[in-house]
Amino acid sequence: MKISRKIQAPKILKQSAAFLLLFCIFVVSDAGAQTNDPWRETNERIFRLNDYFDQLIVRPVASAYTLFIPRVARQGIGNFFNNIDDINVFVNDLLQLKLGAAMNDSGRLLVNSTLGLGGVLDIASGFGLYKNEEDFGQTLGRWGVGAGPYVMLPVFGASNVRDSFGLVLDTLFNPIQYHDDESFRLTLFLVKETDSRAGLLALDELITGDRYLFVREAYVQRRDYLVADGQVEDEFGDFGNF
Repeated sequence: MKISRKIQAPKILKQSAAFLLLFCIFVVSDAGAQTNDPWRETNERIFRLNDYFDQLIVRPVASAYTLFIPRVARQGIGNFFNNIDDINVFVNDLLQLKLGAAMNDSGRLLVNSTLGLGGVLDIASGFGLYKNEEDFGQTLGRWGVGAGPYVMLPVFGASNVRDSFGLVLDTLFNPIQYHDDESFRLTLFLVKETDSRAGLLALDELITGDRYLFVREAYVQRRDYLVADGQVEDEFGDFGNF
């Protein structure tokens, strides 16, 4: 007998990418029946191309980054980009009418941009102003826009039709895009992507079986979780309570 219940996540979403990858071990065998992927042949070609360049260039660079850049410096870099992202988060809080979250995230932005030396230090978390995760894809989902077919984007990776449109809006609200120096913009983009990839290195070994299906289902589960603000359907009943 299938037991179904709702799980309410804490207000501050601290979802674990590792958990989502492990969860995909259970669902990937039935993934074809779960995910709307009508462009799979094209998506797989793009995935193989992305994966090739990841293994050839991106992953080695990210590994060198973790090896040669001190942890405290990497933390500062991550904080800096998180602070910039809080602008986008704040806008999407307002668009989703999450006024409490908007006050939290505007407070984070103000505190970290000033006391935190432009966001290099995450002072706000020490005051209980923890980071939320919102973007325009989630906002569209919040107001009833369906995810649409799964899409594998060149460079940017896993997505869907709704989140692809959201990505364009996310980019427009990123102040880095409006800096006059193109080389500066490119440098910041490369540093951000390297830092993000470095944060996922430990999860690479968790990917098993068909890499395309695994990455696809991890993405789908994570986005469903974020759009639903942690309201997920638990199909395993009390299995997880051990």
